[in-house]
Amino acid sequence: MARRESAAAGPGSRALVVDLIRSSGPISRVELVKVTGLTQPTISNIVRRLIDDGVVRETGDTVATRGKPRAMLVINSRAAYGVGIHMGADTLTCVVTDTRGGTVGRQLVAGPADSRPAEVAARLAALYRDVTDGLGLPPQSVAGLAVVGPGPVDVARGGFLAPPGPRQRGGLDLAQALSGRLDVPVLVDSDAAAAAVGEFWGRQVSRERTFGCLYMNSGIGSGVVLDGALHRGASSNAGKIGHISVVRDGEPCPCGNRGCLEQYAAPHAVVARALTVPGLADRLRIRSDDPDARAFDVLARAAVYGDGEARALVEESAALLAEGAVTLANLWDLDTLVLAGPGFAVAGSLYVTEIRRRLAEQAFTREVHGVRVDLSSNPRDSAAIGGAALVLQGSVAPGHGPQVAARA
Repeated sequence: MARRESAAAGPGSRALVVDLIRSSGPISRVELVKVTGLTQPTISNIVRRLIDDGVVRETGDTVATRGKPRAMLVINSRAAYGVGIHMGADTLTCVVTDTRGGTVGRQLVAGPADSRPAEVAARLAALYRDVTDGLGLPPQSVAGLAVVGPGPVDVARGGFLAPPGPRQRGGLDLAQALSGRLDVPVLVDSDAAAAAVGEFWGRQVSRERTFGCLYMNSGIGSGVVLDGALHRGASSNAGKIGHISVVRDGEPCPCGNRGCLEQYAAPHAVVARALTVPGLADRLRIRSDDPDARAFDVLARAAVYGDGEARALVEESAALLAEGAVTLANLWDLDTLVLAGPGFAVAGSLYVTEIRRRLAEQAFTREVHGVRVDLSSNPRDSAAIGGAALVLQGSVAPGHGPQVAARA
């Protein structure tokens, strides 16, 4: 059961009640009164509206008491569907989830060959239609679409900015173009932020937890959820843990800093070092022109299966990433940390093991409480799943998530 809350403790009483039912359900109205501090009539009114809106349903189960049996409440998994599209380096991953975070559909396609905004929007719109039509979802059942990718992002404008560095995708204003094509609300956000919300939502994590997510794809990012809401920062670009310096006066980074974590622990950096080890690339059949994601998967698989040189490189990455995890845990006093993203898809267990060890030894609050470290159940799709969760949170629990405007 979550800690006692008051209406003033959260962005809104409806969001508070939805979040408690999501994480603690089945739960009765009487229990909601006790946990929230709201009055019984207030809880009854909120729950009635949630049932009328289809967000919450009574399970049919009851708890026996001396008085009237208490009906139990749960989130209605079919209340709405969220759609998330993750824009990778050369692929698009589209995932549809139900209101409880369960995946109901997925499709992976090649990314758009043309990087012009209009062409990208057309490709994204076509993918959205293919997936939702293929699942037979009525248009009114879809709460919206979130497009997520590497930051920085301009959430208010609905686009990806143009950051320095040839690896980054930028200059794409998508929200307005997609909304016009699809007639659904469209959000644009960073992949790390989306993954944090998706893991929090889908795992039914209690809002009493200080929840963190470490995300690794082409870069390294993070997200932190406090009292049920993602901490966004001044411009919704918080959590760039990949741009903390881990090597003094180290390699220059496109962000303008030197010695950034990404330049030493991210997949592209590990692959670059692997190519300098005599005979390793030939033995693993890694070519210099292979995409970093593919080459890193091959290297990680070799590490898991016992190749000493490959394992040494991955363990070096894990040790550096553990430093970032300690920093993240110390800054936010985390009690839960999940590793998500394609970078953890193959050798995630090696990273989990090292991060658990380092936090147990070095976390500032280790004598007060431990930090639970888990691997995402679906690291590759975590950002797309998180995009769908962003839409659903903003729709069914407004105040905790981004504002999801209703259709005109």
